Amino acid sequence: MSIAPCCLKGFEWAGTSTGRVEKLANNAAYVAGDNPDAAVLIVHDLLGWTYPNVRLLADHYAKEADVTVYVPDFFGGEVVDFEAVDNEQWDKIDLQGMMQRNSRQIREPEIFGCARALRSQYKTLGAIGFCWGGWAVFRLGAKEHQPPLVDCISVGHPSLLTKEDIGDVAVPVQMLAPEIDPVYTPELKMHTFETLQKVSVPFDYQHFPGVAHGCLVRGDARKAGERDAMVRGKNAAVAWFRQFLHDAYVCSKQLEQHNNH
Repeated sequence: MSIAPCCLKGFEWAGTSTGRVEKLANNAAYVAGDNPDAAVLIVHDLLGWTYPNVRLLADHYAKEADVTVYVPDFFGGEVVDFEAVDNEQWDKIDLQGMMQRNSRQIREPEIFGCARALRSQYKTLGAIGFCWGGWAVFRLGAKEHQPPLVDCISVGHPSLLTKEDIGDVAVPVQMLAPEIDPVYTPELKMHTFETLQKVSVPFDYQHFPGVAHGCLVRGDARKAGERDAMVRGKNAAVAWFRQFLHDAYVCSKQLEQHNNH
């Protein structure tokens, strides 16, 4: 398993985030929205929780999906040099060291902790992860959690994802998959298709032709294809959350009331 330089190539969207910084479990977190019943947990990519793009995405999700969105810091305060990323100065970034300091084994417990804190507070909870965060939301949706930690997940160009992660998922899954991706490979994409049909969870696969790994958060908005991909990816996630955090919850409550009568 590896992280490619394309995971870090980026372009900051225009705009200023409008959320606030709070504490979630033991982590600092950017928070957008104020719905008391439905929440979304974003597990950030290698550019971290302060990257403007991920905070702007949180603002969009909060407004358009009518949820409260949390973007915790899962890198212990470590922040990548955005300017070095934009200028593709990879020699200025200790990518290997960063991955060692923020491995799956090190960060998984606090990711679970943040999800548990939100689960105790909100009626419905979704999770979305990009690149480094992709493996984490699959783990949040794993069948080992009873009752489930989250009600649905959305995953954009995941890194560090294993076949075991895919096979263990037990909640609705949305995949946002650029065509060009050296990390979420064609083999892994096909395995996702085959496996999720067998485990029989609701599954939405969004294919993004002509664009590359990283485009859904860090894509260059000056390029027509990547801007379209970012907008489409955002819209797809919003629709997914509206379906499984609002519509599905209402239906389940109506069914419960019907059965009680």
